[in-house]
Amino acid sequence: MPRAVIVGGGFGGVAAAKALSGANIEVVLVDRENYHLFQPLLYQVASAALAPSDIAVPVRWLLRRQRNARVFMAAVREVVPAERTLVLEDGQALTYDYLVLAAGGRHSYFGHDAWEARAPGLKTLSDAVEVRHRFLSAFERAECCSDSTERRALMTFVIVGGGPTGVELAGIMVSVARRAFVRDFRAIDTRRTRIVLVEAGPRLLPTFRQRLSLRALRDLTALGVEVRLGSAVTAVDSDGVSLGSERIQCRTVFWAAGNRASGLATSLGGPLERNGQVRVLSDLSVPGWPEIFVVGDMALVESASGQPVPGVAQGAIQMGRTAARNILRDLEGRPRRAAPPARGPRPSSPPFPRPGARSGAAPRGAPRRQPSPGRRCARRRRSAAPTRAAPAPRWRTDSPSSRWEKTAR
Repeated sequence: MPRAVIVGGGFGGVAAAKALSGANIEVVLVDRENYHLFQPLLYQVASAALAPSDIAVPVRWLLRRQRNARVFMAAVREVVPAERTLVLEDGQALTYDYLVLAAGGRHSYFGHDAWEARAPGLKTLSDAVEVRHRFLSAFERAECCSDSTERRALMTFVIVGGGPTGVELAGIMVSVARRAFVRDFRAIDTRRTRIVLVEAGPRLLPTFRQRLSLRALRDLTALGVEVRLGSAVTAVDSDGVSLGSERIQCRTVFWAAGNRASGLATSLGGPLERNGQVRVLSDLSVPGWPEIFVVGDMALVESASGQPVPGVAQGAIQMGRTAARNILRDLEGRPRRAAPPARGPRPSSPPFPRPGARSGAAPRGAPRRQPSPGRRCARRRRSAAPTRAAPAPRWRTDSPSSRWEKTAR
């Protein structure tokens, strides 16, 4: 039986594995983690609005009904295309007949890797927990600080990058700070929290339509975010951020600018784009290696308008399904089909709360869990019961599994 190995348990990898369900082929999904991460909601974990467990689900559970699929929790060191082999971190070799690379990528610091220690990015669950820790700890330190200048610096947050991640972070953090925290502190007024969003380009959300960029700018400004367009970061240190000749004194910086594809792309031996992406053929295969497909953030695919498909879930899912269907067409002896022109996301509203919206509300389009009949009955009983004071939320910066620890006092 032929074997298809999929590297990466993200949107592209899981979509490819599911598209091969029921086929006469062995599917092996390899990922360094054993869970699938819903990355569009990472910013909610980073701002303490959701718990990490709310946006992660075991990959094995997703593929539990797929009898031809196996899951390996392992890190891949390199690809040896000439031998059709993957080399794992522990030295083991995994052979394949077809390979789908969906390993994603990491944030890029454009040659300033030393900035990562001062400005963490937001790509993984551990990144989100680290961002949350720094965000909440800054207010705790400001509460104990007696120096007004240092307090202002502690309550100033700089977010670098005006893409979807930066816009989401800025929108949710200013809402949490100026609304949810107002009554929690005594020495500081969290309504004076300063959120600065820095974008080197001329507009926010450059891969989205112009009207959505303008809408995001208008809503962020209404929320109280300072948006700096056309400003490139020239220095990041413990005292703040430099934007050319301008200096912003702050103690917390978050990085949401730039992406770089997984280093596995270099082992393919072909030319790569500046950000490490592979320019694939129309069927998403690698030039010279028809049995290798690259999808998601690792692949450079142009949309119907000729622009690169943005690194969002919709594009990765489409690529994963297309690669799997072309594998099936090979097995059936039929010619492959080109990937359909990706249109990308077309959101009707920004993914962050607008002025007047609840700061903890889920973004539009997010999946909502329907309550069971028993839960609905319990809700009716609680609504009919006499009201009582709700316990006060207790924010924790070190909890990996909970957002607001609510305990009765």
